[in-house]
Parts: sequence; C-alpha cells; structure tokens
Amino acid sequence: MRKLIWAAASIAALTGALALTGPASAQSPIIIKFSHVVATDTPKGKAAEKFKELAEKYTGGKVKVEVYPNSTLYKDKEELEALQLGSVQMLAPSNSKFGPLGIREFEVFDLPYILPDLKTLRKVTEGPLGIKLLKLLDTKGITGLAYWDNGFKQMSANKKLVAPADYQGVKFRIQSSRVLQAQFKALGSLPQVMAFSEVYQALQTGVVDGQENTWSNIYTQKMHEVQKYITETNHGYIGYVVIVNKKFWDDLPGDIRDQLAKAMKEATDFNNAQSQKENDDALAEIKKSGKSEIIKLTPEQDAAMRKAMEPVYKDAASRVGQPLIDEFQKEAKSATN
Repeated sequence: MRKLIWAAASIAALTGALALTGPASAQSPIIIKFSHVVATDTPKGKAAEKFKELAEKYTGGKVKVEVYPNSTLYKDKEELEALQLGSVQMLAPSNSKFGPLGIREFEVFDLPYILPDLKTLRKVTEGPLGIKLLKLLDTKGITGLAYWDNGFKQMSANKKLVAPADYQGVKFRIQSSRVLQAQFKALGSLPQVMAFSEVYQALQTGVVDGQENTWSNIYTQKMHEVQKYITETNHGYIGYVVIVNKKFWDDLPGDIRDQLAKAMKEATDFNNAQSQKENDDALAEIKKSGKSEIIKLTPEQDAAMRKAMEPVYKDAASRVGQPLIDEFQKEAKSATN
C-alpha cells in the first residue's frame, strides 16, 4: 500500500506542478482533492461540499475542488500519509488522529469534561490556543486550517448508566484514543477500538454493550434502535481539524490562497451551525421514536461521574503536557465567568 501511495504522490505532484506552473496554467484549474471518511449527508460532508462551492466561486474557477466522501479515495488509516506525500491535498480527520504522527497534544480534546459547552469550545478553537495547536502540524508537512464540530457525546447501553458503578464490566466501543481507553478503564468498563461503520452491527449482535457518540451520529446510524438507554452526559467532544498539504498550500499564489481561506472560514461557520442544528434535530427525533429511554443525570450524579474520571487527566498529562491541560481549564473557567 505504501508503494501505491508513493506512486499516487508522484503523479499528484506532477499534476500539481503542471496546474500551477505549466504552459496551460492560464486555462488549467488548480486541483484540490478533499478526502474524508463520512457520508455526504453529515455536517462534515455538507461542509466539504460547501467549501467546494465557495472555493470555486471565489477563485473564479481557477481552483477545482474534488470531494471524495466515505473513504472512496483513501482508507481512514492511509489518509494522513497520503496527504503528507501530496497525493491528496485536503483532509478533515478527527482530533485524535494526530497521535501516531507524534503530535499528541490534540488528545487533550478527548479529555472528559475538558470542554463543557460551545462557548468554551469556540474560545479555544477560535483563539490563540487553537492557533497554537494548529501550528504544531507544520513540522509534519501539514497546515491546519480550521476546526469543524461534530458535537458533544452521550453514553448509551442496554442498561441504565447513572452512577460510575453502572459502567463496571460494560463493553464499550471507542475510537482509537489512549485518552478514551483510560476514560473507560477509570469507570471499570472494557473499551474496544472499532471502526465507526461497524458499530451498529456490533451493538445489535452484542459484540459490544454500549458506545459514546453525538446525538446526530446516534440517530443517523440508528444506534438508538439497538440501545435501550441513552444517558445525556455531554462528557466529551468529537471534532475535526481541516488540514492541507503544507507545500501545496504555501506554493499557491497569494490571491488564490486568500480566497480559499475565505471560503474555508465560511464553510467552517456553515459546518458548526449545521452540526448544532442536526444534533438538536436528532435528539428530538430520538425522543419521538420512543425506542431509547433518555436519562438525565442529577447534579449529584453528574458530579460523581466527573470525580470518577479525574484519573484520566493524570494519565493524559504525561503525553499532552500538564501546561496544555491547564490552559484548556483556564479557558473553560474564563468562558463561564
């Protein structure tokens, strides 16, 4: 597979060079291949199409964006390498995907309760702290452009999850993340890494007992149909970082880059508004279906969950750094004051 990616990179590099500097550059558009792993009818899928629309409009057709949803161009595990090699120009991976590259700081987004609400989230992602994290990607040949929301996570299972003791021995599907592994181990659960596309069947057949996800993901994947209970915890955040090959981005003409940055800003606003709306709509539809009982925690029950997950912070500090965790918590405190 690595040889195939290298071959694709060579072709892409040649194509890109011709598009930017070749004799037909006045006529040939600059091609941006935008690959992602979700369906087109999700907030991220719709935002990718919105970026395509705006990028082509604002550059007057000098840029053509080719969107490849549902891993049709590269599989989830292949995407980052393909981007670094230049065979794809733009991706929107989840925050936790950068750990294997040695940039573990993005794991801080996976910490339970680190981002209590959208106000705090915006303060981080649109402020100096968010910019500082994006700059860490430069050393890997990647330029970070924007943060796109999916939403806040809820817990679901075929048993009521109210107190930390209720999680003991429950098999939970998780994304590949050391923070999420530590989170469920702190609760006495059995975390199992599994692809998103496999979750519904795993819940249906009992391979796993429960999962954590946003309302929109739970509804669109019909997880509420195979989970008797959903506990409204808002304990974690799922988000994406829109990234581009750094050399490709830096080599663009300045006016083109400015127009693409403008298109990305508007696509980001669109994504984040769409994400909020779809989560609200999904919660309403799940309630209406009556297939899952939605549990709301009391303040005392919520405090017990937070207390049970405190060890996760100590575990993560050794990788992401205590100063970064402190910065996030400082932003959260100032956002709620």
